[in-house]
Amino acid sequence: MARDTLDARTLVVGWDIGGAHVKACLLQTGAGAGVIDVAQWACPLWQGLDQLVQVLASAQARWPGLAQAQHAVTMTGEMVDLFANREDGVAQIAATLARTLGAEPRLYAGDAGWCGVAQAGREWAHIASANWLATANHAARELSASTEHGVSEGLLVDIGSTTTDLIAFGRGRVLTRARSDAERLATGELVYQGVVRTPLCALSHRIDHQGRSLNVMNEFFATVADVYRLTGELREAHDLYPSADNAAKDAHATRQRLARMIGLDARDASEADWLACAQAWRQAQVDELRGQLQRVMSLHALPADAVIVSAGCGDFLVPDLIQPNGPRARLLSYGRDFIELGANPLCEPDTLSAWAQVCAPSVAVATLFARDHL
Repeated sequence: MARDTLDARTLVVGWDIGGAHVKACLLQTGAGAGVIDVAQWACPLWQGLDQLVQVLASAQARWPGLAQAQHAVTMTGEMVDLFANREDGVAQIAATLARTLGAEPRLYAGDAGWCGVAQAGREWAHIASANWLATANHAARELSASTEHGVSEGLLVDIGSTTTDLIAFGRGRVLTRARSDAERLATGELVYQGVVRTPLCALSHRIDHQGRSLNVMNEFFATVADVYRLTGELREAHDLYPSADNAAKDAHATRQRLARMIGLDARDASEADWLACAQAWRQAQVDELRGQLQRVMSLHALPADAVIVSAGCGDFLVPDLIQPNGPRARLLSYGRDFIELGANPLCEPDTLSAWAQVCAPSVAVATLFARDHL
């Protein structure tokens, strides 16, 4: 199907408005229903709401006629320091969406259901940072309805550019009672580590290099993107933000940033040594996330054969996180195993599934809205 032949009246657009990225899913309703396109744009929202307006213009160029579509929205961008508080952020983001799209969006309010822009101020606490809940609710419903996997208990592991969500679910519902970011930080269900934007010094106070353990410089010299760029695991399409020093992202510049973390220059070691250093940083992150995952599984008494559902641009880490759970742990992919693709997708099915994996909350919120309202 060509983009210019889309009938916007049959479409639901799921939006995940973050503080650093905007993710969107195009869901076809009616005949041939399912996901037909998914996209992500960098959006440094802390620089101003004009950043969001620019992204929405890009989305309207990609998908003409969005004013006639239905829009389902979740967000985390209310947390950026552009806003006086989270309530203000929710209200301003919702108003900007309505004004720019020329349509009335429906806002995902978690346990409170759905609401319009006029109710955003009253329901802000339910709307704020609820994208993880949309993904987990969708995964829980799908797993519970499926007879293929034989169990209904699982854990969503969504590793993004900035954060990791670890959400237990069972029998078609999310198990945690935590809802706010502060509550989830307390339980370990929200870990402020991702695979792109996290400052490298946040991973460990000491790191191994050339047979020695060194203290780490607590400066913004490098990000985890440098690690996964060297290991070859970070896709260029997900490496959207400038490097810590605003320099190039080639291998030499990346090694130079790693070297600064321990008081060296790239010329002070071989390429193999810097790759080993990157792998040491990777192991530090894996160890931290594995410990948090085990904590959440224990908190909710998940069985050893619970299904692990991976999502996010950092999903390549998930197999290493669950390895200690033994062979009974089963790994599923949100984008591959939980998404219904439309009959007329706008890109190749494998590409579409891969982007659905990265942009899971936008897919979830579109799907939940369509099931609740259409």
